[in-house]
Amino acid sequence: MIHSLKPFSSALLAALFTCAALPAHAASTKADEEAGAVLFRDKGCAYCHGVGGVGGKKAPTLTNLRTDKAWPPAKITNQILNGGQKMPPFGDSLTDTEIAQLVAYLRAKTRPIPPPLPPPPPAQ
Repeated sequence: MIHSLKPFSSALLAALFTCAALPAHAASTKADEEAGAVLFRDKGCAYCHGVGGVGGKKAPTLTNLRTDKAWPPAKITNQILNGGQKMPPFGDSLTDTEIAQLVAYLRAKTRPIPPPLPPPPPAQ
């Protein structure tokens, strides 16, 4: 009996390791959403997509991503990682955690506003 389970257990372990390597899309917290808001501002997303993702001349609005069935978390993650259309890829400049936080922010029911930037140091 144990011998017949070996192929099944190997396949199960392979599937678990594959899933563990992917960023967590669905498991987001308020802290993830807040961190994503800061990343959206600080990593330059707002430069093209506008403050809060309202859209602009360079990129489309992202305000409806939460309810747009054509953009599930996995597709948003892929877009951030690999780019597409006019968007450049950001897979080399963001960690898996940062990407998951950006997805959490973009999918948040109520998007948090990032805290203000600290004032620049006084000139000497």
